[in-house]
Amino acid sequence: MDGLDDIVEEFLVESHENLDQLDTDLVALEQEPNSRERLSSIFRTIHTIKGTSGFLAFNRLEEVAHVGENMLSRLRDGALALTPTRTSVLLRMVDTVRALLASIEATGGEGNVDVSDVVAAISAAMEDRPAEPAAEAPVVEAPEAAPVPVAEEAPAAVPAAAAVPVPRPAPAAEAADAEHPPAAEGGGARRAVADSTIRVDVDLLDELMLLVGELVLTRNQIVQYVGRSNDTDLVRASQRLNLIASELQEGVMKTRMQPIDHIWSKLPRVVRDLGIQCGKSVRLEMEGKDTELDKTLLEAVKDPLTHLVRNSVDHGIETPDLRRRAGKPAEGVLTLRAKHESGQVVVEVADDGAGIDPAKIGAKAVERGLVTDAQLARMSPTDVLQMIFLPGFSTAAAVTNVSGRGVGMDVVKTNIESIGGTIEVESVAGTGTVCRLRIPLTLAIVPALTVECAGDRYAIPQISLQELVSLDAEKAANAVEEVGGAPVYRLRGELLPLVRLTDVLGLTSDRHDGHVVIAVLRSEGRRFGLVVDRVINTEEIVVKAVGGQLKAIGLYSGATVLGDGTVALILDVQALARRALRTESAERQEARVAAAVAAADTEAARERMLLAAIGGGRRVAIPLDTVTRLEQVRTESVERVGNREVVQYRGAILPIVRLDRHLGAYGEADREVLEVIVYSDHGRSVAIVVEEILDIVDGEAAVRSDIEDMGLLGSAVLGDKVTELLDVRAAILAADPAFYSTTTTSTPHGVAASLMEV
Repeated sequence: MDGLDDIVEEFLVESHENLDQLDTDLVALEQEPNSRERLSSIFRTIHTIKGTSGFLAFNRLEEVAHVGENMLSRLRDGALALTPTRTSVLLRMVDTVRALLASIEATGGEGNVDVSDVVAAISAAMEDRPAEPAAEAPVVEAPEAAPVPVAEEAPAAVPAAAAVPVPRPAPAAEAADAEHPPAAEGGGARRAVADSTIRVDVDLLDELMLLVGELVLTRNQIVQYVGRSNDTDLVRASQRLNLIASELQEGVMKTRMQPIDHIWSKLPRVVRDLGIQCGKSVRLEMEGKDTELDKTLLEAVKDPLTHLVRNSVDHGIETPDLRRRAGKPAEGVLTLRAKHESGQVVVEVADDGAGIDPAKIGAKAVERGLVTDAQLARMSPTDVLQMIFLPGFSTAAAVTNVSGRGVGMDVVKTNIESIGGTIEVESVAGTGTVCRLRIPLTLAIVPALTVECAGDRYAIPQISLQELVSLDAEKAANAVEEVGGAPVYRLRGELLPLVRLTDVLGLTSDRHDGHVVIAVLRSEGRRFGLVVDRVINTEEIVVKAVGGQLKAIGLYSGATVLGDGTVALILDVQALARRALRTESAERQEARVAAAVAAADTEAARERMLLAAIGGGRRVAIPLDTVTRLEQVRTESVERVGNREVVQYRGAILPIVRLDRHLGAYGEADREVLEVIVYSDHGRSVAIVVEEILDIVDGEAAVRSDIEDMGLLGSAVLGDKVTELLDVRAAILAADPAFYSTTTTSTPHGVAASLMEV
């Protein structure tokens, strides 16, 4: 079986099981020839074997199953009556199919198994005529291969014994036996494919998983207790227990895992049929089909995923005429992506359709009384998009047999949240929509780092953890800086934004010695540092689902019991990063305003510069006081107004200037995420795109040169490297020529004096 394809192996396993059942059903059918239920079951089994064998190009197997299916179809329709002769030839068909399967298992092909006799016998039985003698009939009658008496095969078929010869054992089977004798070297018999697998009830696996989880918790407690013991034998026994429990846990978890392709395999047909029904041309692409998911979770996401796919085809992708008029290819693209990320399974349904207009969603929500105008005005575009999951919400102009009834998306969200998952929607009008499912490992055992904050224990999945940094009080005072009011740490030359867990949770730290512990985490491609009070331990934890109240907080993916019996909440790193960094951005803006006012009051303030790379080995310096925020923007969210690039940001449209193009550099062309410096003044903002944020330096004592070039004010030696001084005003005007037309009576706080001379 080592050389067989997985599909063929699965086909063999199921077919062997079906054939055993067919023997029983055919004999029972002879006693109850009018049992339509049993007859339909036999027909479906043969039909399945025929269809799959045709797909796998097993032509003789398909031929035998096809002629048997014809007889069963006529028996089911009442065109034929079941007689002992017909029962016998159907049993012969089962034997022939079994011989063919044995050959396929042994050699990978159908070998030289002859099917002409049984095909002729079944055809003759359908017409109530004797079967014509086969060419190999003398071989059947040969002394060395005497036929088995017909009565032994089908006792009721005695009157038809002469007309229904029983085949000798299949030559392929004999060859297989000769090639693989019953007792192979080593004394072990060769195990058939049907004997190498076993079907187990999922409920039993669930029970085993729970027991293994409890075993792991008990193991953790014993290991911690033994760690304080000096008994050598006890230590050895605990180490052995630790090893066995880990292997058992891994084995049980593997029995529950299945590739997501098990549910994706049905979607190409769904997309094709729905595309034809809606008059659209849609191509389905799949990425990450081998991503494995727990069996229970796989079943839970099957229906929501199907609904999202149908929704994308029906609502998202436009008709070919509309796509051509929008400058798009006539064929739409629907992409399914799956991957493991930070201890979660992330599944995306993305289309390149018309996108979702937040204004349209908001207007429909107000019209239906779901929100008020005042509430809508306070909502961000992301929050507005989330309203498509409200019960009864639909923007469809008419109800069809596909959609428009206002049910479905709310059920999708409910089903995903019932397994502790979340669903997000990102959309750009005219470009497309992405629905992203995040499914936590609620039924898994994962390695985690346990930390303490304000006296409470928390667990961080180790898959999100990159490293730990510990700073004593003196180093922390110098190494932790602030950019626009937000704390950052310079980690090996890279600015790492910091998030204090106490601030996010609204708690007060019980650590007052100035020592700082930073857990460096990665979430959705971005790194940030989580500041905690202290690190406790690393251990494998059993993830338990949390209740509705804790889930509503949005910061926890589950809970666990630690080895010492303490209950710890498992932090949702993705949600924590999104919420914390969003909160920090607002605080950063307020701090920047205060800092700008202070800078205006004292001209002796030190000039600090933000260093950024723009490509081609060049880097520029920007006065830090001109920086409002540092953000990251996905490339696909960039849109165009005329010949200018813009991006939707916090309810406004920001013009974009790319410094590499503005200054004639050659930066990296294909980047998924853009590093953006936001400058705002008097209600207007622009987004300045750089290749990378490098550092913050003190530019007061820098060696300067007045050598200028387009878009520059000169240069300076900063960090032992010649750095170009950006003409911020020129860059801003390149993005928004009207930017200063409404601010000529006021001077932007903090802009360097050299800028005001331009």
